[in-house]
Amino acid sequence: MRCLYPGLLVCLAVTGASAVAAQQPQRIKTEKAEVVVETVASGLSHPWGLAFLPDGRMLVTERTGRLRIVAANGQLSPPLAGLPRIHARGQGGLLDVALDPDFSANRFVYLSFADDRGNGNGTSVARGRLDEAGARLDAVQVIFRQEPSYSNSHHFGSRLVFDRSGALFVTLGERFELRDQAQNPANHIGKIVRIKADGGVPDDNPFVGQGGKRPEIWSIGHRNVQGAALHPQTGELWVAEHGARGGDEINIVRKGRNYGWPVISYGVHYTGQKIGEGTAKAGMEQPVFYWDPSIAPSGMVFYTGDKFPAWRGSVLVGALAGQLVARLETSGQGVTGEERMLRQIGERIRDIRQGPDGFVYLLTDSDRGRILRVRPAEGRG
Repeated sequence: MRCLYPGLLVCLAVTGASAVAAQQPQRIKTEKAEVVVETVASGLSHPWGLAFLPDGRMLVTERTGRLRIVAANGQLSPPLAGLPRIHARGQGGLLDVALDPDFSANRFVYLSFADDRGNGNGTSVARGRLDEAGARLDAVQVIFRQEPSYSNSHHFGSRLVFDRSGALFVTLGERFELRDQAQNPANHIGKIVRIKADGGVPDDNPFVGQGGKRPEIWSIGHRNVQGAALHPQTGELWVAEHGARGGDEINIVRKGRNYGWPVISYGVHYTGQKIGEGTAKAGMEQPVFYWDPSIAPSGMVFYTGDKFPAWRGSVLVGALAGQLVARLETSGQGVTGEERMLRQIGERIRDIRQGPDGFVYLLTDSDRGRILRVRPAEGRG
């Protein structure tokens, strides 16, 4: 609330009441569990990505260019020093965060972010070492840059997921105006890439040694993937991908495959015009699930904990425009049902993670963003 006359007690009282109301736990019924949604931390500027440190504290990115540590009591650290230069405009800024699989030994933190390169911008990945005091990242190096750069503020991706071999998947948007380049394996536009932890190229990537194709590429034909998680049994990468007007997708991303954008889609352009050639074409993969109309999917996680037994094996997907959490029931390599939950929160959900305590954590996307915890209503377990 903006107060024109800060000295007025009534304005202060209303502002304070609104802030208190926003922090109150909400008791919400879902199809298979009654839950309590409570605020863990607040006062974040468009939080984007979340990662749990081994001691239970959280690293959270703010799209505006800050990385913070969040204590168990919700206290926010000052912004960490040492970050690379970040292009925080439009949809760009500081995006995802991930810990090295061997973080306890090397303390490496990985960040995806939009950077300004003078002749344009793009999605990059940096690696740095979190100091023991939790105040800065040291020895920061940019280990990957999306090429080519392009001057706009749209469709950067970007999620970071380590596979079981220790290689890092990076999801990259097609920058909106460059949609046709998503089919071109000579660049990183509209691709998912797979790199080594130091930025090198794994020998088993599908296009290694093929002239005219970028060896970092794992799959092509993507629009704007903002959710990604490994399947807990198969180890395959599942992603949530923005469509245009309709056609948001869940895809299982396999080596060397083509996911169709902008040749096939279950949506239409924002103008209402048809996209490409229809909904299917030989040599292009079908989604395992899609939304029409769009919900604008963002972060996602497979729920594997014990706090919500009825959710175990489900994919939980946050929604921006939809302002909800979609719980997708799965069987093998398919989606068998959907429940749309937690609309009562009334906010854009940017990221969703399972905590080490088995509870579910959400990031709300606003200039007064929060970290929310979802726990069973009957108790904390």
